Amino acid sequence: MSDSNNEHESFIKTPQQLIVVGVLAFTVPVILLIMMAKFVISVSPPNEALVSAEAVASRIKPVAEITVADAGAGGGAAKSGEDIVKVACAACHATGAAGAPKIGDNAAWAKRLGLGLNGLLQSAIKGKGAMPPKGGTADLSDYELARAIVYMANQSGGSLKEPSAPKADAAKKK
Repeated sequence: MSDSNNEHESFIKTPQQLIVVGVLAFTVPVILLIMMAKFVISVSPPNEALVSAEAVASRIKPVAEITVADAGAGGGAAKSGEDIVKVACAACHATGAAGAPKIGDNAAWAKRLGLGLNGLLQSAIKGKGAMPPKGGTADLSDYELARAIVYMANQSGGSLKEPSAPKADAAKKK
C-alpha cells in the first residue's frame, strides 16, 4: 500500500514552494496578456478615419428620430396643397388605390369636379368609400384640405380657385 501513495505525491513539498507556484500562477498569465496586447497594438496602428469623432458618431447614431409637435400650437404657416398631397393624398391618388381617382386622370375627375370645391371638401372632410375623414390626416385644417383638393383637381383638368386664407380671429375660435 505504501507504493500506491508514492504515485500521487505532489512536486510541491514545502510552504515556500506553494507560495512561489501561487504567485507564478497569477503573474505569468498577466505578463502574457500584457505582451499580447502590446503586440496587437504595435502591429496595426489605429486608423484615424475609424476613430475620428465624426466616424464614431455616425456609427452610433440612432436609426430613426421622433419629433413630437404640439398639435394645438397653430401659428405656423398653412401647408401648401402640393405638400399636403405629397404627404397624405399621393399614397392613393397617385396610384388609384382603393378606387381613388388618379391625379391627372381627367375622365375620373370630371364627374367629381361637377360638385365644386365645397362638395369635394365636404366629401373629403367626412370621408368617402375607402378614404377616411380628412384623408386620415386629422390635424389638417379645412383650409389646408381645400388647398390639397384644389391642387389635385387642377392637375386633373379642373380650374378651381385657390381658397382664401381664414382670418386670424376665426382660426383662434376653433
